[in-house]
Amino acid sequence: MSSEKPITTSRKYRPQDREAVRRLCCETGFLGKPIDPVFEDREIFADYLTSYYTDCEPESSFVLESGGEVKGYLLGSRLPRQQGRYNFWHNIRLFCKGMLRYPGYNRATKDYIRWILGNSWKEVPAQPRNAAHFHFNLLPEVQGLPNVRPLLQMYLDYLQEKGEKQVFGQMVTFETRRGAKAFERFGFRVLEKKEITKYRRLHPEPVYLTTVLKELDDNIRI
Repeated sequence: MSSEKPITTSRKYRPQDREAVRRLCCETGFLGKPIDPVFEDREIFADYLTSYYTDCEPESSFVLESGGEVKGYLLGSRLPRQQGRYNFWHNIRLFCKGMLRYPGYNRATKDYIRWILGNSWKEVPAQPRNAAHFHFNLLPEVQGLPNVRPLLQMYLDYLQEKGEKQVFGQMVTFETRRGAKAFERFGFRVLEKKEITKYRRLHPEPVYLTTVLKELDDNIRI
């Protein structure tokens, strides 16, 4: 029986990757683990976090493939105004759908919704206007700098080809998973971070939403 590791490659997102991206979003949504103990409605969760990228601007997204399966993704956008218009109406639709389903949700999901409505908007760190952005997730078996680097490099090359000058990412960080230093290795600087209070009772250390920013100059190799 072969002990060789599957070949891991980074490539452009394809329409047939949509369901794999949505599933992966839910499998990593709770600090790298499945979202279900926190929020049970996978359909709404995946719609909120992935639909714009896969349905409206798929050309700006990339996936990590290992053994013929999508094991990670980087979802990006260089059209913030378009995304803002999409999100306004899309979020209204998701809110209405969630309220219709609310009576049937379990307590953990109801607590999560109350936090979203009451506190989440206060805990979003600053971000630059009119700049490209991204977020990414990898399954545990492919996490690490050797796989993050080529995925991120493909996105940076794409942005430079399009003439973008800045890029930022907003992601959940904590020191034992992926702190700010991991992004500093790639030439990013921390713009701001804010604690996500929802996780105070669910995780032994502070959890933050962190904005990291990189200038896309002539040398974007990471």
